[in-house]
Amino acid sequence: MKKLILLFAIMVLSFAFIGCGKDEGEKLYVYNWGEYMDPEVRELFKKETGIEIVYEEFETNEEMYPKIKTNAVQYDLICPSDYMIQKMAGEGLLSEINFDNVPNIKYIDPTLLESSETFDPGNKYSVPYAWGTLGILYNRTMVDGPIDSWGALFDDKYAGNILMIDSVRDAFAVALKYLGYDLNTTSEKELNEAQAILKVQYPLVQAYVVDQVRDKMIGGEAALGVIYSGEAIYTQRENPDLEYVVPKEGSNVWIDSWVIPKNAQNKENAEKFINFLCDPKIALMNFEYITYSTPNTEARNMIEDEAIKNSPIAFPDEETLSRTTAFQYLGEEVEAMYVEKWNDVKSNIE
Repeated sequence: MKKLILLFAIMVLSFAFIGCGKDEGEKLYVYNWGEYMDPEVRELFKKETGIEIVYEEFETNEEMYPKIKTNAVQYDLICPSDYMIQKMAGEGLLSEINFDNVPNIKYIDPTLLESSETFDPGNKYSVPYAWGTLGILYNRTMVDGPIDSWGALFDDKYAGNILMIDSVRDAFAVALKYLGYDLNTTSEKELNEAQAILKVQYPLVQAYVVDQVRDKMIGGEAALGVIYSGEAIYTQRENPDLEYVVPKEGSNVWIDSWVIPKNAQNKENAEKFINFLCDPKIALMNFEYITYSTPNTEARNMIEDEAIKNSPIAFPDEETLSRTTAFQYLGEEVEAMYVEKWNDVKSNIE
C-alpha cells in the first residue's frame, strides 16, 4: 500500500512538474485598458505562435499602478499612459525592451517616438500603442449652440446633465486649463483654485465616469461629458447628434504605450506580442475596433474610410495639437497632493 501511495505521489508531482514546464513560455499575462484591443487579435497571436494570452483590464493608471508596484500580480505586458511610464521607469519597475525582437517598430510614426522621449528618454522601455486627446463630447440637441470651452462643464444651466471624468489628473487638467494654468502645475495655490471650482461643480455633475461615458452619451442620458478622443469617434457612429471638441483653453494629448514590468516571467513572449501588435494589418484591426488613433503609419495608410483616415478627431491638425500638453510625472509628494484634493472634491467636503 505504501508503495502504491508513493508511486501515486511521484506521478502527481511528475504531472505537476510537466504542467508547470508547459505553462512557462506558452502564456503571456497582459494588463490593458478596458475594451482596448480586438479580441480576435489575441486569438490570431495564439494561432500564429501557440502562446495563450491571459488578459485582464483596468480603468485608470492609478488602478493599475499599485498592482505592479506591490508585485500583487505578475504581468508580462502592460499599457500605461505617458506620465505613468515616466513614474514606473524612474522607480525601476520596468525592463528595457530588446528591440532586436521588435523589428516592426519601423512602422511606428517617428513623430510619436520623438514625443515619447519626453517621458521615456531613448525609448528604452516603451512602444506607442494608441494616442489621442481629452475633450468634451456634447449632444447638439441638448445644448445652446456649439461648445468650445471647458466653462460649459461649470455652467449651472446644465446641472444634472454633466458627466465628469473619474480620473484625478484628467479632472484637474479640465479645471486647471479652464483657469488658464499648466496642467502639470506643482503650485499648491493653483491646485487649490482648481479644487475649489471642482467642488462648486460637484452638485452639477450627474455622474463621475470613465468607460461609462460612452454609453450614456450615446443613449442621450446627458448633454455633456469629458471623454477621450477615440471614444468620441465610436459614439458619433452610434449617435449622429454628438460632437467632440478640444476646448479653446487647451487640453491633454496622451500616448498609451506597451511596457514590460521588471518582474515579467515571459519577457521574450511579451516582445513577440509587441512586434505582432506593430504589424500594420494587426494595428489596423485594433484601430477599427478601439477607434483610438494609431501610431502606425502604414496602418493609417491602409484605412479605407477617407472620412476616418482624415478625421480631425482621430488625427488632429497642428493647430489643435499646439493647444495640447502631455502629462508629466510630478513626483510622489505632488501626486499625493493631487489625489488628496481629488478625494476631497468627490467627498464634497466643504
